[in-house]
Parts: sequence; C-alpha cells; structure tokens
Amino acid sequence: MRRRVITISQTTGAASDDVARVAAARLGFRHVDEEIIEAVAERQGLDPAVVADVERRRSFLEAFWESLDSGDAPEIAAVAYGGGYVKPSPEGVRKDYAPLLRELIRTVVHETALRGDVVIGSHAASFALAGRDDVLRVLVTASIETRVRRTADARELDEEQASRLVTDSDAGRMDYLKRFYRVDRELPTHYDLIVNTDSLDADEAVALVVRAASG
Repeated sequence: MRRRVITISQTTGAASDDVARVAAARLGFRHVDEEIIEAVAERQGLDPAVVADVERRRSFLEAFWESLDSGDAPEIAAVAYGGGYVKPSPEGVRKDYAPLLRELIRTVVHETALRGDVVIGSHAASFALAGRDDVLRVLVTASIETRVRRTADARELDEEQASRLVTDSDAGRMDYLKRFYRVDRELPTHYDLIVNTDSLDADEAVALVVRAASG
C-alpha cells in the first residue's frame, strides 16, 4: 500500500534531517518541519520562538508563569503578541497558552497530513497520526556513541559537551512525548520502520524509507 504521509521521528545526531529532506525529494513530496511552528504562531499572532519553546522541556512560558505566581517575574520575560514583544502584567498572561499551543501543534500536524504527499519531520507526528492507514511512521536513530561523535563534529564541540547535548536532547524527547501524548516509554511498536544510521549512510536510509512508502 502506498503511503501518502511519512513521519520522521529523530534522535539528535542520527542524520534524520538529511533522510527526511532527501526522501521527500525522491518521492516528490513536500517536506514540512518548522512550517508547523510557523503556522501555529501565525494563527495566534505569536512569535514562532514562543511556540517553539512550548515543545522544549519546562518551557520559558511555564517558568515565567511560575515566577508570576511567586511575585518574582524576571525583567527579561516577555510574551509575543501580534508579531512584537510586550511585557505582560500578571492579569494579562494566559496560563492556558501552553496546553492551547500544544493542541494547535497537533491540529496543524493533522491538517498537514490531510493534504497528503508530505514528509513531516519532528513534532511527534508519528504519535499524532497513529492509526492512520496512509501514514508510514519512521524513527531514524543510531547508537549513543555515533550520535555523540556526529554532534561533536557538526557543532564543533568536545566529547563531553556533545554527550551532554545528546543526553539532554533525549530527555527532552521523552518529556515531549509524555506532555503531548502521555507516553511514558517509547517503544519500537510506535513505529513502522526503524532506521539505524550506525552502519547505513543517508542514501541507504532514504532508499529504505522510499521503498517502504511506495508499498
């Protein structure tokens, strides 16, 4: 069965961005990633950075709201409205923004999938679109050693820095899945295809994705 939607979940250092872009090009599909965030931001009149922060561990907005409760709001705190930054008063801050934006991210992922012929990178789209027959859910990963080495090379970091970045990224992924989808443990059965780029180069990984998507 031909799949019209490919979701690419990723772990830092696994070369998943390359796999997603090249697979989309070979299939003649759109590649969508940051466009999800931009669409949500536009609907809410927010800076995309604010929406992106909701996907991170203990977002900036959540920390800001906690500081308001304690009466110790940081001077640099700001929420973006209408494309510009303003410092909100405690009465003007909407504490429902984090769950609201999480729901909007899921909504935009679904709307993107409805158009079909698309490769969606990140945003836990594999979980958002679980159960659909036209979706191929792919996880691109590699061993921790490989991912640390690639991250160190790509970002010009020493091994300790790269290891910390990869570890934090993995923790962030699990936090994301728990907050967005109440997933306590990521399992192989959450995906239709798992590609290990320890020994497969990007071109070989893409070939597997394209073949699986073509049915």
